[in-house]
Amino acid sequence: MAKYSLEFKLKIVQEHLEEKRGINCLAKKYGFNCNTQIRKWIHAYNELGEEGLLRSRKCRNYSVQFKLDAIELYLTTELSYQEVANLLKMNNPPLIANWLKTYRKLGIDGLSKQKGRPPTMSKKKRNEIQPLPSEQSQLDKLEKENRMLKIENAYLKELRRLRLEDEQKMNESRESFTASEDTFD
Repeated sequence: MAKYSLEFKLKIVQEHLEEKRGINCLAKKYGFNCNTQIRKWIHAYNELGEEGLLRSRKCRNYSVQFKLDAIELYLTTELSYQEVANLLKMNNPPLIANWLKTYRKLGIDGLSKQKGRPPTMSKKKRNEIQPLPSEQSQLDKLEKENRMLKIENAYLKELRRLRLEDEQKMNESRESFTASEDTFD
């Protein structure tokens, strides 16, 4: 069960927005040691409405590309984790911080690693002939390498596309500059 109910969070947020009560005043009134939690609720409510205050009950699986986009957005802008999470419609900003930490430590491999307990084998697979452990590890290694090459390929394609766009913009600006020089001659 969540520590704070949706009704309680809404009550505090409404009190702040409608009655113009300060965050420090609300923190003191409701017995919070600091105002950080209330500030997060207000920010989440302003960005996502009531959904921002709901506790997410479903485990979301984010793709590696989504994680990379979130990290890139955080690193290339001066947005906080909270603001990036709001832009991406997530209500768990620390998740972005964890992705960044993992990415810095393990690279893309860390972002693609499956978490939790592996799924149990279906009955159909139990009846199939299983490869030898050495063959299986080699197969896993090749699949991982294939996945990494696909990610790298997608990254390089996007980088190339962006570079070509920049070059095209530069050529257009040169042409317009040259055309403006010709009119002065």
